[in-house]
Amino acid sequence: MTSQETAGFSQPALDGKVALVTGGSRGIGAATALRLARDGADVAVTYLDGKEAAQEVVRAVEALGRRAVALRADGADAAEAAGAVERAAQALGGLDVLVNNVGVGVLGPLETLSAADVDRVLAVNVRGVFLASRAAAARMGPGGRIITIGTCMTQRVPGPGGTLYTMSKAALVGLTKALARELGPRGITANIVHPGPTDTDMNPADGPYAAGQAALTALGRFGTADEVAATVAHLASAAYVTGAEFAVDGGHAA
Repeated sequence: MTSQETAGFSQPALDGKVALVTGGSRGIGAATALRLARDGADVAVTYLDGKEAAQEVVRAVEALGRRAVALRADGADAAEAAGAVERAAQALGGLDVLVNNVGVGVLGPLETLSAADVDRVLAVNVRGVFLASRAAAARMGPGGRIITIGTCMTQRVPGPGGTLYTMSKAALVGLTKALARELGPRGITANIVHPGPTDTDMNPADGPYAAGQAALTALGRFGTADEVAATVAHLASAAYVTGAEFAVDGGHAA
């Protein structure tokens, strides 16, 4: 054992690391930012409209004794998607962990989806994630971590209406596996986490469609944002896990 362990002191797993969580002002993103901070990381979060919510996350991170910054960035804008990585690294002195959490969903029958819907969803969910990951990889050294938030619908589509959203998230599985191969020789890992029905303000566990979603899981309930964040935090410190998919879905795909 180390002298620190002998003394009963365990150093936080991410002590001295810097993380960026895109879309980190609420829900899974906010929970992830706070979990990474509890594990020792300084954290940047991006937001689009929720400035005050993002500032609340910053204050909560700072209350844990970590540095934090909130950055406005539109994931649909190519320059802003990549630029947020550079701004975070400059503000906090580097970048070790990128959590690609920002995303949009347009659900509905196939024939109702417009070309504008397709452009918006792919711009945020695919192009923005690619550009942020590319920018992050350029900043990271050995030990870098790229973790992307997918969806349980890439593993099981339970009904109609999710074609566009599922297509966009499925693209991230391929991106993750390819990043793992490309960045592995540099000691950088890439993984993807697929949340199931998760209790957030966008999809509350007491919402009008919640019972049906919960019934699709083996556990019969919604997950919490903290449960998803726990898996992200594990991947942020795991050295020998890459190119993998992790379902945090209560058995949605079982």
